[in-house]
Amino acid sequence: MSESPGKISVPCDVNGEAVTLRAYPFARLLDVLREELKLTGTKEGCGEGECGACSVLLDGELVNSCLVPAAQVEGANIQTVEGVADGERLHAVQQAMLESGGAQCGICTPGMVLAAVNLLRHTPDPTEADIREGLAGNLCRCTGYMKIFDAVIHACKK
Repeated sequence: MSESPGKISVPCDVNGEAVTLRAYPFARLLDVLREELKLTGTKEGCGEGECGACSVLLDGELVNSCLVPAAQVEGANIQTVEGVADGERLHAVQQAMLESGGAQCGICTPGMVLAAVNLLRHTPDPTEADIREGLAGNLCRCTGYMKIFDAVIHACKK
C-alpha cells in the first residue's frame, strides 16, 4: 500500500475484528467504513447527522457516522449492520424487519436495525413510547414507521 501524505493509522475494532484504518484525520467514519473497509451497509442519507441512515454503534453508543472523524475512533469498538447477524443467522430485529415488511427502499434500514438493537440491549421489553424514542433519530420515507415499530415489537417476542 502506498503511503498517502496526511493519512494516519487508526487502530480499532470493527465488527469484532481488529483493523487499522488508513485515513485522513477528519475523514468521516461513514466514508472510511464504506470506501476502505467496503462495509457498504452503512448508508449516507443526509450527510448532516439528521436522518440516522449512517448509524453505527461506537463503543456501544448509537452515533451518526457521518459526524464522526476517523481520528476519533482510535481504540474504539465499532459495530455496523454487517456485524449484527451471527454468521448466516440474522439477528431477531433483522428477521422481524423482513417478516413484517419494515424494510422498503433500504436506505434507512441499517440505521433502524442498529437503533433497534441498541434499544433492545438497554430495554429488552420496550413500550411503544420506548420504541418511538429509541428510533426517533432515524427517518424513513417509505413505510410510515408502523411496520418498523411492529418489527421491533415482534423481535422482542423472539
